[in-house]
Amino acid sequence: MSAFDLPRRLAAEALGTAMLVGTVVGSGIMADRLSDDAAISLIGNTIPTGAILVVLITMLGPVSGAHFNPAVTLVFWLRREVSAAGAAAYVVAQVLGGLGGTVVAHLMFELAPLQASLTVRTGGGQWLAEGIATFGLVAAILAGIRFRAAAVPWLVGLYITAAYWFTASTSFANPAVAIARSVTDTFSGIRPVDLPAFIACEIAGALIATALMGWLLRPAVRQALAE
Repeated sequence: MSAFDLPRRLAAEALGTAMLVGTVVGSGIMADRLSDDAAISLIGNTIPTGAILVVLITMLGPVSGAHFNPAVTLVFWLRREVSAAGAAAYVVAQVLGGLGGTVVAHLMFELAPLQASLTVRTGGGQWLAEGIATFGLVAAILAGIRFRAAAVPWLVGLYITAAYWFTASTSFANPAVAIARSVTDTFSGIRPVDLPAFIACEIAGALIATALMGWLLRPAVRQALAE
């Protein structure tokens, strides 16, 4: 249970999601401007994203839990670690923070504050990838909390760094980030029309991970043999 009141926790969620999205979008713009090679640009987008996650979770985790992700908030609501009202407020803060992060990234690079993305991200492979990406993220968080809580910032940062490359979708794994990326017509964008399927698969991946890890991480109860 956080020692911080709800307004401070919501501010932390909005700030953290804004800084995360600002990093994703801003590094994507910078990488794309510096290289015509898509693989090099993806590396330039990947490393800052993984790095900022370590920083943000370490910095803001003690305040709000550092969800920065509606799918993660859903998991903690299902685990009864956040109330329904608190979870709803977290999601609003995350979405607004993410949109703010996109706007700030655009302004830094002298682009229009909001744009409709034209980047096509659709199809069975992409949808499966988003489910797997979010499943792995939630699994890493829950296992980290269970066995080594202090390592969670690194687990999340390293997992997302890896998932950028082993998933067909480049691992959005976050409905708030997906929404924020739909209003940037840059390297990291996604068409608004492609959002519903991405978000549905992210939620599905989170739910499956919650169920599986809930079973996997629960030690069996040893019962004394009755004689």
